[in-house]
Amino acid sequence: MNAPLKHSAGYWGTKTNFASLLEHISKIGPVLEENAVATEKLGKLNEPTFEALKPLRMSHIFATEELGGAQLSPTQGLQLIEAITYHSGAAGWVSMVHACIGAMSAAFLPDTAISRLFGGGTDNRFSGQGTPTGMLKKVDGGYLLNGKWSYASGIHHATFTHTAALLDDGNGHPAKDENGNVVVLCAHAPVGEHGLLGNWSVLGLQGTGSIDYDAKDVFIADDMVFPIMTAEPQRQKEFFSLGVVGLAAIGHSGWAIGASRRMLDEMAKFAVTKTGRAGMLGESDKFWFDYGRAEARVRATRAFLFEVWREVEASIEAGKRVSTRQITLVHLAKSEVHEAGVDACHFVYRAAGGASLRDGIMQRTYREMLVAANHFTINTNIVGAAGREIGGLWSDRVWQFYDLVEKK
Repeated sequence: MNAPLKHSAGYWGTKTNFASLLEHISKIGPVLEENAVATEKLGKLNEPTFEALKPLRMSHIFATEELGGAQLSPTQGLQLIEAITYHSGAAGWVSMVHACIGAMSAAFLPDTAISRLFGGGTDNRFSGQGTPTGMLKKVDGGYLLNGKWSYASGIHHATFTHTAALLDDGNGHPAKDENGNVVVLCAHAPVGEHGLLGNWSVLGLQGTGSIDYDAKDVFIADDMVFPIMTAEPQRQKEFFSLGVVGLAAIGHSGWAIGASRRMLDEMAKFAVTKTGRAGMLGESDKFWFDYGRAEARVRATRAFLFEVWREVEASIEAGKRVSTRQITLVHLAKSEVHEAGVDACHFVYRAAGGASLRDGIMQRTYREMLVAANHFTINTNIVGAAGREIGGLWSDRVWQFYDLVEKK
């Protein structure tokens, strides 16, 4: 893996030794790899995998040191998720979900909720869904949550859910704000208060346990919600001005670069064993040309990703909130590392022939990359909006969740 990046002092945490986190991942790498097949068959991280990851406290890597977190920078988070994913796609996916949702909770909930979720040496982990397919009805002291949600990655190893829901206007219809927009709140509740419904029979990333879950009159205290579309950071206002979407981008991007790197490394290892006589894969000029092109593109998109995030960090360290253009570039970099990864995986799958067809790292990574690239956060509408913003057509707009909207 690449060498850790250095940062200027003053904004990011100093109590956690980042190099030691990377060393821990290197140490547990063989454990993650040895258990990848068992995790996939189980449909969630198996116990040895979860126990190996636990000391990293991924739900706390972006939380402030005041809350018992590591207060890492985005590029440090990218490197951790990349490194875990290199050894196990499922472990990397669950880790990035816990990290990003943990960051959102640490960023946007009020102090009273934060003291319960992060204080006193607690080690909570967060999972859930940001699509509002349920409703919250106001009652004394809080809300009642009802509904059903899908894709709750890592919920089997989480302690609290993070669930988007429409606010009920009192008549069973979505409430609207003064601008006529529906009100979407993100609610937090203990995982045990939900029904875990299964429904995770999929092409790849089976080991993430991204199941459906529901809520039936689950009580949510007033201070355990935040407005997911328009949340204002309650602490570290510069960093958390990234919003829910920007924080999620760290996780998805880190996962993609870790999986892409592993796929190309596996291809190279396989190809060098197929040399010695004409006609073998490792003797083909065409193969090595295509491999070189895939290698160049994966490295180039990773470099673009880190260039974008270094610029974001420089703004944050200078005391500035993240700009519309910076979020635009975050979206473009996130999309491009996935596109490069998909192309690299297609190349490897075709070039390796029977070796990638059968069970193994190449086949599993190929399936996982195809699933990752289908995630909503990588959809073409986001990239199209980013293109319009850079091209000047929508230069007067701002990002709200995954939409580039006119300024109010």
